[in-house]
Amino acid sequence: MAWPRSFDTCVWRFSTGAAGEKIPRVGYLARRDAPTATTPDRSTEAFRQGLQDLGYVEGKNILIEYRYAHGMEERFPSLVADLIQLKIDVLVSPTLPGILAAKQATRTIPIVMVTTQDPVAAGLIDSLARPGGNITGLARLTIELSGKRLEMFKEAVPGVSRVGVIGDATALSGRMKAYEAVSRALKIQLRPLEVSGPNPDFEKVFQTASKEQVNGIITASTVLLVGYPKRIADLALRYRLPSMYERGDYVDVGGLMSYAASELEGFRRAAYYVDKILKAAKPADLPVEQPKSFEFVINLKTAKQIGLTIPPHVLARADRVIK
Repeated sequence: MAWPRSFDTCVWRFSTGAAGEKIPRVGYLARRDAPTATTPDRSTEAFRQGLQDLGYVEGKNILIEYRYAHGMEERFPSLVADLIQLKIDVLVSPTLPGILAAKQATRTIPIVMVTTQDPVAAGLIDSLARPGGNITGLARLTIELSGKRLEMFKEAVPGVSRVGVIGDATALSGRMKAYEAVSRALKIQLRPLEVSGPNPDFEKVFQTASKEQVNGIITASTVLLVGYPKRIADLALRYRLPSMYERGDYVDVGGLMSYAASELEGFRRAAYYVDKILKAAKPADLPVEQPKSFEFVINLKTAKQIGLTIPPHVLARADRVIK
C-alpha cells in the first residue's frame, strides 16, 4: 500500500542562516504508529528541548529531518536511504529496527540511539564503555529493572500471586529469567504468555490468562509489542487485570502502572550526544550512558475501573499519577 507523501515524512524545516554558512542537519527516525500525526510527540519534544538547552535553535543553527515508519518496520531501510541522500550529519533513532536499518546502511554517518534493548547483545556496539563503530547513545536498562518492577507491582497489588508475562518467544526467554528470582521470594507464580507477529492475537493471550487464573500481567517492551500499548491496556481493563509495564506510554493510554528509566530524560540526553558529535567527537569514543533517573507511574482512573485501591504508601512513591 502506497502512503501519501504527507504520511511518509513529518518535517519541520527552515533555511535561515548566514550566506554560505553550513547548518548541521540531523535525521530523526522513529516508529510512531499514528499515520496522521503531524506534530511531535512527548519524546520528540524532549529531544528538541535538549537541543534548545544546548543553544540550538531549529531553523537557525540546526535543521532536523523527521521520518516516521508508522508501525511498518519494512519502511525503515527506505527512510534511512532518504535521510542519507539529504547528507545528514547525525542520525537519531529510538527504535531497534530503525537503528539496525541505519547500521546496515552506513558505517560513516554517526548514529545516536535511545534503546530499551541491550545494545551489546543486539550487536549494535562492542561495549558500553567503548562502543566502536559509528553508534553510541543511551541504553535504558529495561531488563535490569525487572526485579524491582515486580516488587513494586506486589506492593501496589498485595493480592497478586499469579502473574502472566506477555511477550514474543525471544523476549520471554530473557524476561522469565529476569523475573524468576524475585518471584520466588515474593511467592508469585509466573506464566509465560507468548504472542507472535505480524498480527499478534492479544485476545487469545488474555483468554489464556483467564483460564490459567492469572491475576496480574506484565508486558515486555519489545519491538513486536511496542505498537500496541492501547490494545493491551484496553484488554487488561476489560479482563479487570492489574497490569505493570516496562514503558510509561502504556499507562498514558490506560495501563495501570509502569516502572522504567525516565523516557523523556533519555531523549533530552540524546541531544547531548548530537552536540558532541557535531563538535567533532567520534561515536566510537563516546561511552553509552545508562539511566540515572527512573519513573514510577500510576493510573488512578484505571485502578478505580478495575476496583483496585492502591495503598497510600505506594501512591506516595509515584513520580507521576494519572487521575
